Amino acid sequence: MIKVGITGGIGSGKTTVCKIFETLSVPVYYADLRAKILMEEDVSLVSAIINEFGDEAYKDQKLNRGFLSKAVFSDKEKLKKLNQIVHPVVAKDSEKWLNENKDASYTIKEAALIMQTGSHEQLDFVILVVAPEEVRIKRVMERDKVDRQQVIDRMNNQWSEAEMSHFADFSIVNDGEQMIIPQILQLHEIFNQLSKNNLDEKA
Repeated sequence: MIKVGITGGIGSGKTTVCKIFETLSVPVYYADLRAKILMEEDVSLVSAIINEFGDEAYKDQKLNRGFLSKAVFSDKEKLKKLNQIVHPVVAKDSEKWLNENKDASYTIKEAALIMQTGSHEQLDFVILVVAPEEVRIKRVMERDKVDRQQVIDRMNNQWSEAEMSHFADFSIVNDGEQMIIPQILQLHEIFNQLSKNNLDEKA
């Protein structure tokens, strides 16, 4: 089975691309979404977050996203610490999911921090979804109902597209002008062929 990662900056449209892959019956692991779920359901993870950020990190047994966002996006060391707490738990969850989908031709892991956490080293290929910065800013402002500066602050905590491109094997341009479906179908064909070649070699 071939393991593919999909990443990109905030507002690039990673999830949109993954949803199209899902319509092609490709299993997709949404790492960032699973992280949010695990941060509320995994007892040891909840305990570790409270130990680091205090009781205010949770409200009515739910993650206090507003408090945590303010805490980490204004302090890179706190953001780094949160990632160090959360990512090992997500990695373990991801491994379990991979095992459940081991018969697929290829799987996709969608995550914003594939390169930053070193996850790309466990993947066979990485796809970078790219879009102009202004397009991304407008998308996030509309999606999250936040102001321009808040989006820019989030972007400043992520690697740039130029930095991420050094680790990417393929890119999908999602600028609202180029059609993304033909780009996805082309990659789908490549990965299915590579998977078939691997099976033929093992036979």
